[in-house]
Amino acid sequence: MKKTGIIGIVLVVLLVIIIAAGVGTYNSLQKLDETTNSQWAQVENQLQRRYDLIPNLVETVKGYAAFEQETLTAVVEARNKFATATTVGEVSEADSELTAAMRQLSVVVEAYPDLKANQTFQDLMTQLEGTENRIAVARMDYNDSVEILNRKIRTFPTSIIAGLIGIEKREYFEAAEGSEEVPEVDFGK
Repeated sequence: MKKTGIIGIVLVVLLVIIIAAGVGTYNSLQKLDETTNSQWAQVENQLQRRYDLIPNLVETVKGYAAFEQETLTAVVEARNKFATATTVGEVSEADSELTAAMRQLSVVVEAYPDLKANQTFQDLMTQLEGTENRIAVARMDYNDSVEILNRKIRTFPTSIIAGLIGIEKREYFEAAEGSEEVPEVDFGK
């Protein structure tokens, strides 16, 4: 009887340890999932800030550079693509296109000294520059959070619990292919 009692106690202790480990892993995964969701919300928040600044910038540039319609159209189209993006990949691609269009707009602006001297334009560019920095930080924070979550759910036994509760590997926020290339601007049009 003593042997069975000791075996029973050992089994109960092991069961309690397994349950406690499972609960700890579950809670850890939930925290990482929420942190990743929060980091993504910050990326979207900063992208939305940039999205909201662009119409004012485009209108200011229009007054000075009316014949640069192609560049302005590219900015507006890239902004619209961002508005319809739903997945991390789509947002990443739209962000890359918008970044390229904004770079092209910056190149065009160099040809207009009066525009560069305009206080409204300067204020908008300062806000946009600050927003671009915030976007870069938010992207980095999101990707760091994704790395931690993905690493955690790929390890055993956490992978089993993650599968049971439906927490899946997340997609990194990556620049779209070709976004590292400098846009070409032809002033000879």
